Amino acid sequence: MKLKLAIIYGILIWIITFAATQILNPIFTHHLPQINIIVPIIMNLTTIFFGILYIRNINENEVVEGFLVGVIFIIVDVICDCAFIIIPHTQNYVFVNYNLHITSTIILTLLITTFLGYLAQMNIDLK
Repeated sequence: MKLKLAIIYGILIWIITFAATQILNPIFTHHLPQINIIVPIIMNLTTIFFGILYIRNINENEVVEGFLVGVIFIIVDVICDCAFIIIPHTQNYVFVNYNLHITSTIILTLLITTFLGYLAQMNIDLK
């Protein structure tokens, strides 16, 4: 396991998700005030992108590595949330319902990274 690379990718996922939601969320909340869908969409896209970058260099036990990198991404997300949003009591409309945010983050991140590991172990022959 490349722990340093996984932590760096986890931090990049958090930074990109936070910055993009700060920029795009006012647009979506103005038109759809009851729905906060932008956070999961951006988090899924960044997790897929960095998950592919991480998994493509792994040659054995890709499913296990995918699951483990998903766990690292989740731990980094929780630490960054605590350090920058929860502990300083920053008013942030993106994470209004934090329990829903963390539950969806755990489920989606583990599913995405484990599935990427599963796909990485397959031998696909395109003719």
